[in-house]
Amino acid sequence: METDLIIVSEYCQKCHIDPSFIVLLEDGGLIDVRIIGGEHYLLLSQLQELERYTRMYYDLSINIEGIDAIRHLLERMKDMQNEMDRLKQELRVLRSGEVEYSED
Repeated sequence: METDLIIVSEYCQKCHIDPSFIVLLEDGGLIDVRIIGGEHYLLLSQLQELERYTRMYYDLSINIEGIDAIRHLLERMKDMQNEMDRLKQELRVLRSGEVEYSED
């Protein structure tokens, strides 16, 4: 489990971001920070999201509320894409059944 954690202060130092940004993300419910032995840790599994949020915040000047709105919209788009894929698969199954039925 220890390899799945990244020390917040070291991450911030290497990525040249202010640790208060991590606090803002945590307060906004966008990431989880674990505290073990007084040290703050990020989960390795959320590193990709954190990097995306960092680009939005620092490169695009999007505030935390905007990042949360974008995250929500991206999740909805992903859900909708999954739903469309499921419906396409169901349609393929139905169409293949119609072809077999009409040939009999």
